[in-house]
Amino acid sequence: MIALRDKDTGADLGSISEEQLQFLVDQLEEEYAEDRDYYINRTMLDVMRQHDADPGLVDLISKAMGDRDGVEIVWSPI
Repeated sequence: MIALRDKDTGADLGSISEEQLQFLVDQLEEEYAEDRDYYINRTMLDVMRQHDADPGLVDLISKAMGDRDGVEIVWSPI
């Protein structure tokens, strides 16, 4: 399992599976090989839905975003 948290607030967002993490890695740009954070905005969330993202993953990110335009998430193994 993988723990996600909001990089700005430090809030724990929940956990995702290895498969869900791999989807994020495949869909999002990494700045370097050991990158463990991603900025996701509403447009990217829509693109993820179009690429058949797991509904639980989309829901978790959407809730983390709240009324903001985007959220920076950080992941770590549990």
